[in-house]
Amino acid sequence: MTTDAEIQSALPALGSGNVAVITGGASGIGLAAARRLAAMGLKIVLADIGGARLDEAASAVATIAGDSAVLAVATDVSKADEVDRLAEKAFDAFGGVSLLMNNAGVGNNPGKPWENRDAWKRLLDINFWGVIHGVEAFVPRMLAAGRPGLIVNTGSKQGITTPPGNLAYNVSKSGVKTFTEGLAHALRNEPGGKIAAHLLIPGFTFTGLTEGATEKPAGAWTGEQVIDFMLAALVRGDFYILCPDNEATRTMDEKRMAWAIGDIIENRPALSRWHPDHKDAFAAFMES
Repeated sequence: MTTDAEIQSALPALGSGNVAVITGGASGIGLAAARRLAAMGLKIVLADIGGARLDEAASAVATIAGDSAVLAVATDVSKADEVDRLAEKAFDAFGGVSLLMNNAGVGNNPGKPWENRDAWKRLLDINFWGVIHGVEAFVPRMLAAGRPGLIVNTGSKQGITTPPGNLAYNVSKSGVKTFTEGLAHALRNEPGGKIAAHLLIPGFTFTGLTEGATEKPAGAWTGEQVIDFMLAALVRGDFYILCPDNEATRTMDEKRMAWAIGDIIENRPALSRWHPDHKDAFAAFMES
């Protein structure tokens, strides 16, 4: 495991006393990040939908960092004005931000492509536009500060291999992937810029909100495991932080992703992995 000293030596943005803003910070991966970074001496701004869960998360993080080093801000990331207000509160309270983790997301399945327009829009407004709102609200000030900074956007393997089951979620996370790639390019070409963007791609992760599970499934990682992996990957300089889990190895993920892009190269049917004429070929490919 990468030590805190190694992390902070390699990543000045995560130095003790710096400030991390985490959306979706009241549970799961976001709360795991808040706890870990608080233990490293960072000040934490937790953003999530207001209520008891956010209050409890802030109290839990404050037991690590101290009350004066934690700020909870009720925020609906789908609303640009609320994310702008989050930025105002964070900068007013702590004077600067060195890590922005755009992590808020939902997975409620609105159904088929031709159903439930409002539910589709709500999911995309949170998962995709929430990331854009975060970047718009924070990055100009982070650039102006001229200090090292990190942007971590939470994507998903479903945004890369796009399996059937929740098309709206796949669309949103595909958008986050593409946006974050372009963001990284724009930031590294910004004169004098010291900010890097990264795409967090969790595997099967038990968050306490995992559908149908009250206890961690054997195949899942914890949020803490994801954050430990993320920090080690940031030290390495990885852009794509592709997390394994207890079921899927990196080799399995790479083959699934290679097959997905191969649909275009080989001119196979869309999502051929699940097509009856190609399922056997995919199984043989995975075993090769």
